[in-house]
Amino acid sequence: MLQPFNFCIMELPFAESYKIKMVESISRSSRQEREQWIKEAGYNLFGLSSDKIFIDLLTDSGTGAMSDRQWSELMLGDESYAGASSYFKMKNAIGEVLGFEYFLPTHQGRAAENVLFSVLIKEGDIIPGNSHFDTTKGHIEFRKAIAVDCTIDEAFDTTLDHPFKGNIDPVKLENILKSEGDRIPFIIVTITCNSSGGQPVSIENLKMVKNLADKYGKIVVFDSARFAENAYFIKLRENGYQDKTIREIVLEMFSLADVMTMSAKKDAIVNMGGFIAMRSKELQCKASVYNIMFEGYITYGGMSGRDMNALAQGLYEGTELDYLETRIRQVEYLGKRLMEFGIPVQQPIGGHAVFIDAKRFLPHLPKEEFQAQTLAIELYLEAGVRGVEIGALLADRDPVTRENRYPVLELMRLAIPRRVYTNNHMDVVAVALKNIYDRRVTIRRGLKIMKEAPIMRHFTVSLDLA
Repeated sequence: MLQPFNFCIMELPFAESYKIKMVESISRSSRQEREQWIKEAGYNLFGLSSDKIFIDLLTDSGTGAMSDRQWSELMLGDESYAGASSYFKMKNAIGEVLGFEYFLPTHQGRAAENVLFSVLIKEGDIIPGNSHFDTTKGHIEFRKAIAVDCTIDEAFDTTLDHPFKGNIDPVKLENILKSEGDRIPFIIVTITCNSSGGQPVSIENLKMVKNLADKYGKIVVFDSARFAENAYFIKLRENGYQDKTIREIVLEMFSLADVMTMSAKKDAIVNMGGFIAMRSKELQCKASVYNIMFEGYITYGGMSGRDMNALAQGLYEGTELDYLETRIRQVEYLGKRLMEFGIPVQQPIGGHAVFIDAKRFLPHLPKEEFQAQTLAIELYLEAGVRGVEIGALLADRDPVTRENRYPVLELMRLAIPRRVYTNNHMDVVAVALKNIYDRRVTIRRGLKIMKEAPIMRHFTVSLDLA
């Protein structure tokens, strides 16, 4: 008689939602070589050539791997100077995915800011928002206006597990609207909020911002580089959205904005491209003047037709749940490994990057010696891994006093390119940081500035050992 067979069904492990068709070789180097290279670069990781990097986590902007469908779209690009079919393909994608009727293409996100802010900002204006990123703040301050951070206080405690650390504090926002309303042309919301650790903004918070904007007669602008990642976190974390699709959440998010800028090099997974989208035909006409001056004709705006095609396809792919789950779970994988090693990171883990709390990592170094940049240099020396500082160097000097600004958060960002690295690469990064963390008390010298630009200095600053 046959005996019953007892068996246990195991849950299948998570696997990437893509397979690899092409690879690119990367080179290893010795610590001695890296010590010489970083010294020659003025201890600025932006100054290194890519062949001197083993794992490049400087940015997720324009560094992703395009899909076979995006590469196919490149071959279909229409390079007509005016009225190219690629423009209309991009227009249709923006309308279907984001819900905006009017748009202007630009070559990348900071170009979109430059065009839009040329219309909206004048000297003396105040622009409230949630932890404005470097180019946003740079464009505001270049116009002699002031960026005011209204992010919730919870965002500045890296040990706190708050689901929406990108949220704007309603009290802070309304206080500035009450006291400085005449000087405020618009409110800007960055989704996800890069400077606070790639943290999302909830739909509830976006509704609050829109209600306050309507109450005080202001328009709302979304900085939308990572809007799809923001929608994914809403689906996971916000009550009432678990059964909604990513596209449904995206449309609801953008229904609360009047204008958006986008660096499409992030969530549209292209190497170059961006745009401004708006609901107002009048605003589009005003911005067109600057688009033509700074970027190109209004139907290409500094982009080739092939890039517009790839961008349009990327908007569809970037809002697919399988893709987003694969992308964000890899970032989470690295974050969890670092936390297992006791390394202080911004919690919860963000959408596009893991942010190391350099103040808690190197508490014995004075802030004047740029803790996050020092840590980033140590990581490069340890394993040839390039991250980036999101701290005092990026914060620049106060435009009036010219004193260094020291932000509450002093972070080193490890931005993960989309569909580029495997989890084996993430393991290398994690172990390298563990090695540094175990010997952190031996790091006795930070860095000092030798030469800097008057604005957005972190890109070209020259440093030396303090």
